[in-house]
Amino acid sequence: MTSTHDDLADLGPDRYIDRESSWLEFNQRVLELGEDRDTPLLERANFLAIFPSNLDEWFMVRVAGLKRRIDTGLAVPTPAGVPAAQELAEIRTKARELQLRHAAAFNDDVRPALEAEGIRIRAWADLDEGARAHLSEVFRNQIFPVLTPLAVDPAHPFPYISGLSLNLSVRVHHPITDKVEFARLKVPPTLPRLYPLRAPDGEHHFLLLEDLIAEHLDELFPGMRVIDHHAFRITRNEDVNIEEDETENLLQALEKELLRRRFGPPIRLEVSDDMDEETLNLLIDELDITDDEVTVLSGPLDLTALFALGGVDRPDLKYPPHVPVTAAAFRTSDSREEPDVFGAIAERDVLVQHPYESFSTSVQAFIEQAADDPDVLAIKQTLYRTSGDSPIIAALIKAADAGKQVLALVEIKARFDEQNNIVWARKLEKAGVHVVYGLVGLKTHCKLLQVVRREDSGLRIYNHIGTGNYNPKTSRIYEDMGLFTCDPDVSSDVTRLFNQLSGYAIERDFKRLLVAPLHLRRGLLDLIEAERQAALRGEEARVRVKVNSMIDEEFIDALYAASRAGVRVDVFVRGICGIRPGVPGMSENVRVRSVIGRYLEHSRVFAFRNGGDEQVWIGSADMMHRNLDRRIEALVLLEDEAHVQHCLDMFDLAMSDGTATWRMNPDASWTRRAVDDEGRPLVQMHDEMMRRISARPRKRSLR
Repeated sequence: MTSTHDDLADLGPDRYIDRESSWLEFNQRVLELGEDRDTPLLERANFLAIFPSNLDEWFMVRVAGLKRRIDTGLAVPTPAGVPAAQELAEIRTKARELQLRHAAAFNDDVRPALEAEGIRIRAWADLDEGARAHLSEVFRNQIFPVLTPLAVDPAHPFPYISGLSLNLSVRVHHPITDKVEFARLKVPPTLPRLYPLRAPDGEHHFLLLEDLIAEHLDELFPGMRVIDHHAFRITRNEDVNIEEDETENLLQALEKELLRRRFGPPIRLEVSDDMDEETLNLLIDELDITDDEVTVLSGPLDLTALFALGGVDRPDLKYPPHVPVTAAAFRTSDSREEPDVFGAIAERDVLVQHPYESFSTSVQAFIEQAADDPDVLAIKQTLYRTSGDSPIIAALIKAADAGKQVLALVEIKARFDEQNNIVWARKLEKAGVHVVYGLVGLKTHCKLLQVVRREDSGLRIYNHIGTGNYNPKTSRIYEDMGLFTCDPDVSSDVTRLFNQLSGYAIERDFKRLLVAPLHLRRGLLDLIEAERQAALRGEEARVRVKVNSMIDEEFIDALYAASRAGVRVDVFVRGICGIRPGVPGMSENVRVRSVIGRYLEHSRVFAFRNGGDEQVWIGSADMMHRNLDRRIEALVLLEDEAHVQHCLDMFDLAMSDGTATWRMNPDASWTRRAVDDEGRPLVQMHDEMMRRISARPRKRSLR
């Protein structure tokens, strides 16, 4: 295949959108949902909590990594040619602007709207004497014993400040020395940040924990005069970097690295806007950061605290409830009966889509029945992320206890889930599960589950290939797909892939899978090139891609080349997107849409016109360098016409002018379109998908 780079020699490097800027645009879309008064009020508060949570991780990993590369002289310009130092300055400025906008959205809009509904974050000054007395008693009995004020003076060096912790800087006057001293007080993360107060019936009142502590500082510094206090928070470099080929024990190396991560250098300081200059300068000096790394904010810091409002019992201020349906293939005439999952899969491939269809009555039921079934001989599964009380883990342990051959490939390097995965890996090993950690230098990100079962006709192998993690909790909010099949070609492919992951095999020949890093990239590029050649012959050609992120330059260039040849290219992306749509002479035939809302779009789907015989692949891979070159990923080809049509219908809905979406412009900005030209609300994709799937008749759900 001819390199698409040769076909685009006349295009400049600015055809690629900067990854970090694109990510900030994504988080801005999250913020816009928090600003939108048509979003249910408590959902707005939730989006205002998601925004800083996303930003924290971005700073800890992406900004920290860029800064480290600059400091060590290893930084290179962006694909568009922007020097790394300039990129860092630009994204810091943009991030600060968004944080100020986020604070204003809460203080000026959402907080007053919550108060109007009886959901109030009270100020101490507004409380009556009875409430204050009660809270003072609570402070002395439940909070005071947990607090540890740390002085800073010649005998007490500046203390270590943990990343993402909320802190109070306190200045006190010492009556003996007649000096003003500084102390740091950490707001305990083990206590509720929004402390519930007594409230009239139907109302919900809270007090911020830091405000309750601040009103009792004199009890923490007896004999001193408290001059003032201010909130601050730092973000540290918390990325993990392990050279696997230099260590014999990956678990031990990772545990050491996790310990080191706690002490990574600060890369951001957030302070309240009432902080005095002397205290701010002290923090800057002691933390060894620059003025550019400081963000001054009004109102409460760390609004991830708003996640707690999800527990407020006001269904009228939330999205209408939705109960996932059991996939029609797995339904029984009596809803109290357990479905015969193996029988349904043996009859025909089954495709499910969460959270519209239930995880517990499909994936979870599949592995739990496998654990209980005496005819099941072996279970093999990849685990990237799972919940702390995972029924998936429990089923694997139960199967091992029953004497079945159980293999769990645990990816202990899953970012920010490393410690949790180490704990589960050791628990599985103690239960007799064969635990492996994948291939050196490669993260195992594919979502595979295989069950080997003894039947009258001999051994039959059942498989699940998914787009998302085996996590019952996130399956309620992450949109994902999974294919159940006992097709011999898929069974052979998955068996050989597991052998490659657990042993020394190097497998290159798969029939219904595309596997990274060996041939997924080349396979997708060949499929795009086939569409380009079809367009050059005057045939109808189309490429449709649904991913979380698209930043790989070779993949983007392939889509540019296809567009220039006349291929219609639709990109349905949740987050980062490096392709510019609608640019004359480059991407007139490219459209990019994004859907953010009730659920988090997470499935990866690739569809090709293929001369009218539509090909659709689903799997775990985004179009990023790490997914294509440094991870084990797997896509599976859908063969059932109903499954293919379901995916094409989903693309049609996402790209429709009648659906509420964000649309990417040629300059890389995004425009939200939520109403039509007459001001009528457009269709919400998640609501429409719920309606369509819930309305399916029995025994026809994606089968």
